[in-house]
Amino acid sequence: MEVLANSTLTGTTQLSWLETQWEQMYEGRNPLIVTGIFAFLMHELVYFGRFIPFLICDFIPYFQRYKLQQNKSNSNDDYWNCTKKVLYSHFVFEGPLIFFFHPMATFIGMRVSAPFPDWQYVLPQLAIFFIFEDFYHYHMHRFMHWPPFYKKVHKVHHEYAAPFGIAAEYAHPIETMILGFGTVGGPLVYHACSYYLFDMGPQWGLHLVTMLLWIVLRLFQAIDAHSGYDFPWSLCHWVPFWAGADHHDYHHQAFIGNYASSFRWWDYLFGTDVKYRAYRKRQAEERRKLKSN
Repeated sequence: MEVLANSTLTGTTQLSWLETQWEQMYEGRNPLIVTGIFAFLMHELVYFGRFIPFLICDFIPYFQRYKLQQNKSNSNDDYWNCTKKVLYSHFVFEGPLIFFFHPMATFIGMRVSAPFPDWQYVLPQLAIFFIFEDFYHYHMHRFMHWPPFYKKVHKVHHEYAAPFGIAAEYAHPIETMILGFGTVGGPLVYHACSYYLFDMGPQWGLHLVTMLLWIVLRLFQAIDAHSGYDFPWSLCHWVPFWAGADHHDYHHQAFIGNYASSFRWWDYLFGTDVKYRAYRKRQAEERRKLKSN
């Protein structure tokens, strides 16, 4: 059966199979509940699913050569303790925030229904979200190392000096809410500016599918950065300004510097990666000496 939908962007259009399934998921149901359950389940599956490959690497000797802090190891108790506390945080703090997102976003005009936005609009939006979140994260993360705040809040996240994937969201609830604004608030600020301030047209507005895709990418970035592994195929070796685990792992090791989440440029511009670059330079020199001997 041919399924059609009315769209303010393209008029009446035939929906794809995926768009049809999306519409049927919402049909006759409370959209707040549907979005909340779907987004929360997606978050959990991606968060823990992305960690599994790194967990497997911990038990395969071959991959230990790519471990950033080879003199440190995390026990099963560390993994279990972190998992319990992260799940508690997800259900008690992040879950309600996820459910609250739908009414807040639709209130300012976020689209939910099909058709989905075209890629020429999605890709620039994702790039903007990454840049906004990285800028926000750098400055707020640096503030969190202010001694009074660090002692009462941010110290929780630094419990593991040698981080592992699921420790990405192991944090005090206050930190979760503050840094979470960079991830969730960025798209909302973008939508308000593009739709109301600059009147760029509905095609440039935020769609829930774009938001969900952004969350998936952000989770991948956060888990990879906390993985403790730097593989030859890691993104930072292909995109020089990408931070990755190589960059963020040093922050946990030294407890200072390298405050950005996705990119390296803010730390470079503000000089908060000087010790990191000197440390990596010493490591490279030591490796060259070992090879020459």
